[in-house]
Amino acid sequence: MNILAVDTAGRSASVALMRDDALIYETVCNCGLTHSETLMPMIDAALKTAGLRPDSIDLYAVTAGPGSFTGLRIGLSAVKGMALPRQTPCAGVSTLEALARCHTGQGVVICALDARRGQVYWAAFDLETHERLIPDAAAPVEEAADFALRCKKSVFFVGDGAALCYNVYKQALPCPPALRVGRAAGAALAAREMWKNGLCVSPARLMPDYLRLSQAERERAEREAQNVEKGASSL
Repeated sequence: MNILAVDTAGRSASVALMRDDALIYETVCNCGLTHSETLMPMIDAALKTAGLRPDSIDLYAVTAGPGSFTGLRIGLSAVKGMALPRQTPCAGVSTLEALARCHTGQGVVICALDARRGQVYWAAFDLETHERLIPDAAAPVEEAADFALRCKKSVFFVGDGAALCYNVYKQALPCPPALRVGRAAGAALAAREMWKNGLCVSPARLMPDYLRLSQAERERAEREAQNVEKGASSL
C-alpha cells in the first residue's frame, strides 16, 4: 500500500510517502512561506523523487485538526483534489496524534499547538503503547501543565505550542525545538492504523475538526450577545 500524507496544521508543512511499513520519502518546510506556496511543489517533488504518480496512491492522509484554520483548509483541499478523480480513500488524522506518532520511548508526550489567547490545542499519549490519555482539547496552557504535574511518568512537550507549555511547567524533560515540529510521517502511521480499523472515508466525507469556532464566528457570536443584552436593557 502506498500512502501519501500531508501535514499543514501548524507553522511547518510536511509531506511523506509510506510504502507498507517503510517510510520512503519525507520533507518538512518551515521557512516562513505560506503553505499555499509550498505544499503543491512539495507533493510534486515527493511523487517524482519516489517514481510515483497520483494513481499509484492507495490512501491519502492529512492532518484534519486541530490547528491553524487556514492551514487545515489548505491541506484538506489539496488532498480532496488529488483523491476525488479516482475516489481514493482518505484518512483525516488528528494533528495531535500525528505529532505523538513520531516519538517513541518511555513516559508521556504532551502534544500542543498554539491556539492563541493563552490557549493550546493539546492531548497526551503514552509513548510505549501510543495509547491516548487525554482527548483533543482547546484549553488554557495551564491545563496541559497541570496534567504534566499530576502525571506519574516523565513528560515532555512537542508541537508549536510546546514552548508555551515549557514556560509554565519547567520540570518537563527537554525536547529540542527541531524535534517538536509536525511531520507527515506521523500522519501516515496514524492513517495506516485507521485503514486497518476501517475508519477511512471517501474524499467527499473528509472534514476538518477545528475544535472551536473561528475568530470571525466568535466575534459574530459576541456581537449577537451584546445586541441581545442591549435589547433586554432597553425594555
